[in-house]
Amino acid sequence: MLWPHSRWLRAGIAFIALPLLILLAVLAGPIIPANRGWVPPRSGVTIYVYTNGVHTGLVLPAVNPLHDWRGRIRASDLPDPRRAGSWLIFGWGQRDFYLNTPRWSDVRIGTALRAMIGSDRTLVHVDHIRRVWNGPDLRPILLTEYQYLRLTRLLESDFAPGAAIRGYAADDVFYPGRGRYSAVTTCNEWTGAKLRAIGVRIGVWTPTASGVMRWFPTPAKEI
Repeated sequence: MLWPHSRWLRAGIAFIALPLLILLAVLAGPIIPANRGWVPPRSGVTIYVYTNGVHTGLVLPAVNPLHDWRGRIRASDLPDPRRAGSWLIFGWGQRDFYLNTPRWSDVRIGTALRAMIGSDRTLVHVDHIRRVWNGPDLRPILLTEYQYLRLTRLLESDFAPGAAIRGYAADDVFYPGRGRYSAVTTCNEWTGAKLRAIGVRIGVWTPTASGVMRWFPTPAKEI
């Protein structure tokens, strides 16, 4: 006679515990370090991590002696090729959410829920900028040449075949992407995963922008 009650009790405990476990993971993942022993090199290649407060992205030079992005990311892909920049901000996300929410006021609950449930329809978003700036939304990271080359290969691997897709403005563009977006593999976790893969110290899971940026407290200087 007690078994049905025990079953409902276990179900109730699971119902309560699951959200708590998710909350714990969201709080703990960004503060538990991966690559704990990483020390920035004395010299190398400077990249940046950027945030708009919700999304994060990686900022790399369009051209340097180690890698030239112009074969992949062409000025002609932009509505105005004259807006091609010396620096590129790379982001990644779910296709429908990216294309249908140019402004936060355009966010629809259904679009957001479908993205969080999971989708293989992803895009790489590239913003062209002329220079980096001094501000809290841009943080420098110094990499070895090997780490930089490894990062460029990882970013290249996220581009899928297909034509460029018009962006929000004259200086940004979308490209077909690879990978599965979900509540676990968010745009910010994509940023964190790239940095973890090349050996940079960052949280073991970074689903939020703040979880990425907390590891790089020094704002960039304009160059």
